[in-house]
Amino acid sequence: MANIKFIKEDKEIVVADGANLRYKALENDVDIYTFMGKMTNCGGYGQCGTCVVEIAEGLQNLSPRAAVEERKLKKRPPNCRLACQTMVNGPVSVITKPEKKSAKQRNNQAKSTN
Repeated sequence: MANIKFIKEDKEIVVADGANLRYKALENDVDIYTFMGKMTNCGGYGQCGTCVVEIAEGLQNLSPRAAVEERKLKKRPPNCRLACQTMVNGPVSVITKPEKKSAKQRNNQAKSTN
């Protein structure tokens, strides 16, 4: 069994190992889509890139990034995932609807942590 904690929603759910993150979020009334994503999502096939989530903790407890995620998320940090392509195998903390940071913002953030 795995726990998924949705940080912004202050909600935690328990799922079976191997559960799909998108499906379990929607099943438990956790909104993972922005306004446009609600209208344009592909239904969980990894084609649109609108179900992006940020993993705050437990990245090692998820399935590896699929090739489609590598293409769709190439401008995002490694802790961002497409919920529809992500299988949960252990405890994880998720930030829904993360802000998309520009390259300049990422560089400034990296400099401030060094």
